[in-house]
Amino acid sequence: MVNALKNHPFAVEAFFTNSTVLTFAIPKEELENRIPKHLKLDTFKDKWAFVAIAMVQTQDLRPKGFPKFMGNNFFLIGYRVFVTYTNKAGKRLRGLYILKSETNKKKMQFMGNIFTHYNYTTTDITITKEKGKTEISSLASNFKVDYNDNLELVNLPDDSPFSDYKEARRFAGPLPFTFSYKKENNSILIIQGVRQNWKPVPIHINKYYFNFLEEAGFKNPILANAFSIKNIPYHWKKGKLELW
Repeated sequence: MVNALKNHPFAVEAFFTNSTVLTFAIPKEELENRIPKHLKLDTFKDKWAFVAIAMVQTQDLRPKGFPKFMGNNFFLIGYRVFVTYTNKAGKRLRGLYILKSETNKKKMQFMGNIFTHYNYTTTDITITKEKGKTEISSLASNFKVDYNDNLELVNLPDDSPFSDYKEARRFAGPLPFTFSYKKENNSILIIQGVRQNWKPVPIHINKYYFNFLEEAGFKNPILANAFSIKNIPYHWKKGKLELW
């Protein structure tokens, strides 16, 4: 029963007031042994794999169909690898495999770890905004990102493997699926996200530091793409389990 509860047994909805995503290019060899059975790295030019760090301010998060007053506001951080999964019907799905999940509230950690396999931990979050400049930081998780999201012209980060933002968005933009692997029964859990008016806006990263990247042992992660999305209705469908 406990394991079944973790399989996203019901749909969930929320409103994303802001989502900031930084995507890092990492040589595929550094990630090949970090993803589970049945998933494959989604690589670019057969060289680069990608890790995205998504920082999301959610509002009114609740089971889908419940009234807004029953929802809660949380800050969520997901560290995810871009992967592909070919389902039992033979369809290739592009999505994400979660390496680590954090939130700013114990309630979300508790509930999230009952109904998901994401293994949430709680951390502190500070957000500072001033004249188009935003800083998101955490002392406990030891990260800080400083960016501008009001510039008319934003270039790709230096050394990005992508030639332009069109290519970056096509390959390393938002993806609809998240996958979890359960070794005990050799299964893949598929979670599909559904969004409206999804228009990622490139942001200029002034500076950043994520201790996670060092702890993970990545030798030279390259910032490949960064974008922000604001005021988006979003929901996750009930989980779908495929046994192999």
